[in-house]
Order: sequence, then structure tokens, then C-alpha cells
Amino acid sequence: MAMGEASAAATMPAMSVSTHTAEAQSWSMTLRSVGTVEPIRGVVLETETAGIVDVINFKNGQRVEAGDLLIQLDIQVEEAQRKAAVATARLAEVEFERAERLRKSGNVPQSDLDQAIANLDKTKADVENIQAVIDRKTIRAPFSGRLGIRQINLGQYVSSGAPLISIQSNDQVYVNFTLPQQALPDLSEGLTISLTSDAFPDREFEGTLTAISPQVNPQTRAVELQGTLDNPDDILRAGLFVKILVQLPKSEDVVIVPKTAVVYAPYGNSLFVIEERDGALVATQKFIRTGRSRGDYIDIVKGLNAGEDVVSAGTFKLFNGAPVSIHNEMRAEPELSPKPDNS
Repeated sequence: MAMGEASAAATMPAMSVSTHTAEAQSWSMTLRSVGTVEPIRGVVLETETAGIVDVINFKNGQRVEAGDLLIQLDIQVEEAQRKAAVATARLAEVEFERAERLRKSGNVPQSDLDQAIANLDKTKADVENIQAVIDRKTIRAPFSGRLGIRQINLGQYVSSGAPLISIQSNDQVYVNFTLPQQALPDLSEGLTISLTSDAFPDREFEGTLTAISPQVNPQTRAVELQGTLDNPDDILRAGLFVKILVQLPKSEDVVIVPKTAVVYAPYGNSLFVIEERDGALVATQKFIRTGRSRGDYIDIVKGLNAGEDVVSAGTFKLFNGAPVSIHNEMRAEPELSPKPDNS
């Protein structure tokens, strides 16, 4: 009997916790997805005709300008043929000029002039044909960009269609991604998009939604989208996996608390609100419904009002009605856009 009375008289010590005040904010509506970076222009250069690699005029990874000579296949035979064709064309031109003078004086029939014209045209076509073969064996940069790693060696014989080197133009890049068909009413060209990547955890890249596919994929019920971003530092590379945030033009009112304040459980999520009872502070458990999260914060859709103080650290040791003492001196400050050190 005495032990029971002593137990009832005993008071539980207050548990040390940290708190935050639930805030009312207006969050812009966003849509999240993942995608892949693609170059505005990017190709793998291939040979149009077979030949032996005679000149490699670049270094791997080098930046080149449009029209720069990259690879020259052996053209000794074609050069000799071109010289002979040029000489033949010059002779045909002389014969044409002579036939033209003689025809004007009436010393040769019209058929001789016609034959001279035909010979001149044929010899010029022969020169152009040989020059076209030389041009096909001369590989130049089709646009300004950065080269990849060559797939050939000096003196190597390459067959027609063999891959030589890739070139990418990365001053601007595309990002291709998809969203569920339910997002279509909110989408329009010109919306702002932002990108993040595990490769550059401390950077955020901004661009514009520039293309929306006119059809929905019947297998996935998703719509294909494309954004365009400036990439002056050449940081974003083709094939890079990125996380995408599409900024919608509308916003919604939210009540937010730090994510650490929420206690997740199979029977329902909850948090602890600080209340005063009989001059003491106690933690009262409230069941809630959560919404979107952003950074270190989460939206409480139902069960909490702005201005209420919630326990953000120390929830694991609490129960409904537990006495608490608040110590916020060393609490971690949550952020909407946290940028943790890359450790």
C-alpha cells in the first residue's frame, strides 16, 4: 500500500526535446520526373567510302570548329586522276573556244561546235566526279563541338560505313523525360524546369520546357517531354541521368514542419504538439496526413494548424502526455533547399 502511494506521488522527469513552429507558406506547384541529357547536335562520323587512314588531324576530346579537317583517307590515286581530268578539261575548253570562233566565221558546221560543247561538259563533269570522291574521303567537322575518342588508327584500312569519331555540340542541351498523362492539363511550352544530378550535387541547372509530344504512349500512358538548357560551361554531357522539376504557374497554401517531426507508423503517421497543462509542458500526439515534401520540410495536409509548436527532435522517446522540456540551443535548422557537403 505504501509503495503504491509513493509511486503515484512520484513525478516523471521531463524529457528534453527540440521544437519548431508549424509555418504557413505558399508553395508553387511542381511536377517531378527523371530524364536523360541529349545534345542539341551529336553524331558519330562514319566513312562514305573505303580507304586507308592517311591523316588524323585532332586529339581525343578536342574542341573543333565547323569545317575543320579531322581525318583524311589516302587520295593519291584520286589526286592523280583529278590532275589528268583537269588537263583534259582545259584542252576541251580550248577546242570549244576554237570551234566557237570557226563557227562564227562559217568555217565549220554547227555539229562541230555541238560536239565541242558536249566534250567540255563531259570533262568538267569528270573533274567534279573525282573531286566528289576526294571530298568523301576528306572528313571534316559538320558543326562546332567537342570530339570523343577516335575509333581508328593511322594507316588503318576502314570500310565504307565504319565509325570514326563522335562529335557533340554541348553549348545547349536537351533533356528528355516523361510525365503521367494526368499532368497534361498543367503542361505548356515555356514552363521553367530545373535539373539536378548526382554528378554535380552542389549545382542546379535551369531551362525551359520546349516540346510536348502530340501523343501519349499507349503502353505507359505517359507523355514525352523535352526541355532546352544553356550549357556554356560544357558541364552537362550527353547521356547524363538527371532529376527534373517542372515549375507550374499556380501555387497552393501549405502548413509545413521539419520532416524529423513526423513519426511514421503502419497504423498512421503522427507528430507531437507541445501543450501546457497545469503549468507544465507536455507532448500531445496528433495523427496527421502528409503531402508534398520540399528540402527538409513536409506539408501537413490534415491534423495540424499553423503556429503550433511541434517536437522536431526527440520524438522517439515520447508518448501521449509525456512531460517535456524544450532545448533549442543546438537544434538543426531545416532548409527548403538544403545543400549538404559532398562527403
